[in-house]
Amino acid sequence: MIRTATKEDAEAIAEIYNYYIANTIITFEEHAIAKDEMANRIDSTIRDKLPWLIAEENKNVLGYAYASKWKGRCAYKHSVETTVYLDQSATSKGLGTALYNSLLTKLKDEKLHVAIGGIALPNPSSIALHEKLGFEKVGQFNEVGNKFGSWVDVGYWQLTLNKY
Repeated sequence: MIRTATKEDAEAIAEIYNYYIANTIITFEEHAIAKDEMANRIDSTIRDKLPWLIAEENKNVLGYAYASKWKGRCAYKHSVETTVYLDQSATSKGLGTALYNSLLTKLKDEKLHVAIGGIALPNPSSIALHEKLGFEKVGQFNEVGNKFGSWVDVGYWQLTLNKY
């Protein structure tokens, strides 16, 4: 089941995210996120009237997806950055696609124009997911992050949601 996240989901979401912080270059955060901080992030996104969704089964959170402001300047208000993370037990089962499709549908319904996915490279699974959903690579920044003692590139994929 996919539903809107609440502050009560913060602990489970933080557990999923903290795995990626500790073990991968997928996120550039370096320190675990406490559930209170995650609750604040959820609340902030929802206050911005942007969706934050979770997938759950038997009341267990298996993944989440959300949109956030692309940039702070007013002219960017029709563009968002999108994110999806899955619990390690839930990968390669189509859940990321289902979550992302639900998120994109909500963004289209809100009449947003562009969704942007930033991907730390290499990440073939994330690239495949974005391209399966119609995103196209539009750019890449080389060596913009440093995690675990290595320089990391970030590629950007873009999807036009609504044409005006």
